[in-house]
Amino acid sequence: MTSVPTRVAAIAARHPGRTAIVGDDRRIDYAGFWREVQCFARALRARGLQPGERVAILLPNRIEAAVACYGAWLAGGISVPLNAQARERDFLAWLAHCDTRHVVFETRHGDAVAAIDACDATRAKPIERWAIDGDHPLADRTASNEDASDLDPAAIAGEDIAVILYTSGTTGAPKGVTLSHGNLLANADAVLRYLSLGEGDSVLSILAFYYAYGASVLHTHLMSGGCVVLAQNLLFPHLLMDTIARERITGFSGVPSTFALLLERVKLADYDLSSLRYLTQAGGAMSPVLTRRLRAALPHARLFVMYGQTEATSRLTYLPPDRLDEKLGAVGIPVDGVELRIVREDGHDADIGETGEVRVRGPNVMRGYWKNDDATAAVLVDGWLRTGDLGHLDADGVLWLAGRRSDMIKTGAHRVHPGDIEEVIAEIPGVSEVAVVGIDDSVLGQVIKAFVVAPGLPPNSGNHIKAHCRERLATYKIPRDIAFVAALPRTASGKVRRAALLATLSEPDTNA
Repeated sequence: MTSVPTRVAAIAARHPGRTAIVGDDRRIDYAGFWREVQCFARALRARGLQPGERVAILLPNRIEAAVACYGAWLAGGISVPLNAQARERDFLAWLAHCDTRHVVFETRHGDAVAAIDACDATRAKPIERWAIDGDHPLADRTASNEDASDLDPAAIAGEDIAVILYTSGTTGAPKGVTLSHGNLLANADAVLRYLSLGEGDSVLSILAFYYAYGASVLHTHLMSGGCVVLAQNLLFPHLLMDTIARERITGFSGVPSTFALLLERVKLADYDLSSLRYLTQAGGAMSPVLTRRLRAALPHARLFVMYGQTEATSRLTYLPPDRLDEKLGAVGIPVDGVELRIVREDGHDADIGETGEVRVRGPNVMRGYWKNDDATAAVLVDGWLRTGDLGHLDADGVLWLAGRRSDMIKTGAHRVHPGDIEEVIAEIPGVSEVAVVGIDDSVLGQVIKAFVVAPGLPPNSGNHIKAHCRERLATYKIPRDIAFVAALPRTASGKVRRAALLATLSEPDTNA
């Protein structure tokens, strides 16, 4: 059984001088990357790492984060990448839940240090700390002159647990998605095939490694022998475009808000982006309006609209770019190895065109939730993953999503999908983003409120938005309230945090 690290090790042996990762003002080739991975793995073993022990990684996107992940795998451990933007309270819960004894972190990250100290105080054995206090390679602190021949990536078995990913935006106890090496490889191979990734490809990576989409971007490009160019965020979007032009980047991956921001703040025509071969989008639904704008701005790049879940490693479906006009608004066909079905509330399969819960199965579906048998049993039923998403399959077997079951708004006798309203409001020129929620009402149960990011509209444009909705939607779907906000709260994976929007309702806002 091969694995992701086995494939990357083979690339390092075959093309040692090819650039693997660019970031942190340094470049590392495949030979250098694999050498640092081996050094870290040897050091983990020297400090007592046992097979199956967890290695928590509290780092932003940097070369050391990739080294730590692959080094943990090579040493027989389980990688646990954590959201580097979190605070002490979250870190403490995650570290305790995965029961890690090894933590890789930046010393300047005060919340991480505080959480490690607090966690250490509860342990019989102290946490092994792998502190990075500058821009030096992690291997500088872990170098070993010992032979690394016993670190054989071919010894990694497909059923071995590879990673625990804590899902973003959840409340209550931590929920860690447990993925095997077989899960990672199956999903990465499927993505490699439909994107046609090869050794000549490079990707500008702004998606964090600590969630499934960002991890997929890293692993697929390293497995293909391509190059991963790291960028931290979208704070200076024009610098990202400079990087694409300078490095002759062939791929760029983002969530809908990524592309909305770029189109809003950057005149893409001013940059030489001719090297871009493909764009990928996931992390929530992208409106048809935004899809059209993006294609118009970058007509030469093939746009892949995709859908996935952390519980399915990353990717479940993709829409072939040549079907984008025909199926605008759909999320596509299953990736290789994945089966889809739509299930009614009564448990029977839905008819073509009938909305129900999306359920999936395949080699990419998780092993379960770490230390949570009840939660696992609730979503893994008879070999199928209950996604919690609503959608339907058309006559061509293409999946169309209608939102999350938990996001459904019940107003009077009607059930309303937020996406129906969001799509209409997004059509209005000047609107960048929109999110719709249901708020409590003593008469109707819930009424509809829209949160709109619209730098191109005056703040008193609520009536204009309602009038636009009246022309296109049923009366019960028209928002009662419109709030104009500077930005929508999002999870690390780019999905709108509707619960956070609801929490702001007690605060003053601009309503129409």
